Amino acid sequence: NIIADCDWDERRFEVVREWAMTVPEIVHLTVATPYPGTEIWFTEARRLTSRDYRLFDVAHAVLPTRMPLDKFYAELVKTQDILNRKHLGWSAIPKYGFPAVRALLRGQTNYVKMLSKFASVVNEHRQYDDHQRPVTYQMKPPRPAVAKPDPAELFIHMPARLQKQA
Repeated sequence: NIIADCDWDERRFEVVREWAMTVPEIVHLTVATPYPGTEIWFTEARRLTSRDYRLFDVAHAVLPTRMPLDKFYAELVKTQDILNRKHLGWSAIPKYGFPAVRALLRGQTNYVKMLSKFASVVNEHRQYDDHQRPVTYQMKPPRPAVAKPDPAELFIHMPARLQKQA
């Protein structure tokens, strides 16, 4: 999994696409997302462009992007589409065709449906438009930090052994 930084430009996405096509492994691309309790939440939350809960899903940018947001999503989706087609697209049928047919015969249609549905699910316009929707639930910002956070604060669910010490 590669995590796209919101500071990426067109060239960085292009480099990732080129590199990913040279390696045999499946490469997946997500967006850097500062989740509550993580170090990036404490270091980057002051720069959040949205606190809309729905956008904290590793598919949306909630930090400022170097490119205009719509162009960032265009590059992100273009890259995800290329990576998806490498191992999971129609070109993969010779390699995975028999298992796909066997799954279809058992009534399992997810793989075949996915081949034709990617563009309707992963869509740059939908991702951009999600930012324009009314916010129904906002994430609470972290309290202002003046120093490096205590490692115990980085847990969303603190282990019992640390709760006893706190």
